[in-house]
Amino acid sequence: MVPANELTASQARKAMVRGDLTAETLLQSCLDRISARDDVVKAWCHLAAETTLVVAKELDRGGRIGEKGSLAGLPVGVKDIIDTVDMPTTYGSAVYPDHRPSMDAACVALVRAAGGIALGKTVSTEFAYFQPGYTTNPHNPGHTPGGSSSGSAAAVADFMVPFAFGTQTGGSVIRPAAFCGVVGYKASYGALPLYGVKALSHDLDTLGWFCREVADIHLMRAALVGAPSIVPDAELNSAQAPKIGLCRTYEWDQADEDCQAAVLAAAKNLEAAGAEVVDVTLPPSFADLVESQKRVMAQNAARDLAFEYHQHRDRMSRHIIALIEEGQSVDFAIYQQDVAATEAGRGALHAIFDQVDVLLCPSAPGEAPKGLDGTGDPIFNRLWTLLGNPCVNLPGHIGGNGLPVGVQAVGAMGQDEALLAHCRWMEQRII
Repeated sequence: MVPANELTASQARKAMVRGDLTAETLLQSCLDRISARDDVVKAWCHLAAETTLVVAKELDRGGRIGEKGSLAGLPVGVKDIIDTVDMPTTYGSAVYPDHRPSMDAACVALVRAAGGIALGKTVSTEFAYFQPGYTTNPHNPGHTPGGSSSGSAAAVADFMVPFAFGTQTGGSVIRPAAFCGVVGYKASYGALPLYGVKALSHDLDTLGWFCREVADIHLMRAALVGAPSIVPDAELNSAQAPKIGLCRTYEWDQADEDCQAAVLAAAKNLEAAGAEVVDVTLPPSFADLVESQKRVMAQNAARDLAFEYHQHRDRMSRHIIALIEEGQSVDFAIYQQDVAATEAGRGALHAIFDQVDVLLCPSAPGEAPKGLDGTGDPIFNRLWTLLGNPCVNLPGHIGGNGLPVGVQAVGAMGQDEALLAHCRWMEQRII
């Protein structure tokens, strides 16, 4: 019998609805796993074990847990740049060592309203940028879990929790999902509530989360935006194979052999399963958009972190200081050109998505790099974050060192439900 903590969110939810699993049993199983493993993985910076057990018992006492919301009884990890009224929120920074928000972030409030249990805070890099926390990769503690949502990805991958929030400004959901071997979902820009999430770049910041199968994404979307929580099996079984655009991007040569092999194998397997796969070449202007993303992020960070920089610079890492000072030097006219190039890129993508249903491309350059002094390169995420497209990391492939290698599915902006439907079809056939 599979331990409760190893169930996917969807499996656990169904078991609770049937009466085969209680919220308390699931939560205790997660806490036991954390107790056994977090000395190595170091995914959590705060746990609310006692208070959440009280919540779980109350959910169980009320009866018919299936009527209490799409997330009823499911533990959720909360990235430490997301405000929680009952737990510290440090933003991964020495600037805020004892910070206690006065209210929950909107996403946390909605999780609780849907019956979800905010189990604790997961480690984030400083202000969701490059200064690493202390989390390790659960597949090999000598390797990075990625960032900035390092604790969230590692906690889900190590069966400590079925759900955990992340955010993405460059590659902070898809990259750690790839390195840790879990499903990661970054929503379309602006599609999910960001109130109470510490800003790094107002033009780019996007909410997302980690889970262990694509079906789980629907449960969280039901809580946050009111989308359907379950796709009927009949609808899934009748789903047509998508038309897939194999998109190597202009950064393809920065992918290692493991990454390239995983993407090409996925395309071959999906084609063999009935999908039509065509090569997609992005317009020449896209070759410059990764640099545009870097400038936009820096320009925004210099504004969004102005208080911290001007009042508490002595407590900030060299990484974030360098980003802010880079942003201070970005000419406003150049920034406006980058914004215009972004809008033009979105228009060009509309034409591409008239021809294909989903793009298939790398999630990260390869396996998680060795060492904990960095979080890996977001080179294959910057473009899609700038353009605002929804993205999903689909796990399953393994590299030469025995670590996960992810494949990224990209959908049209604002068409998250369509992307998720295609990913449900793809995840069972991609390996």
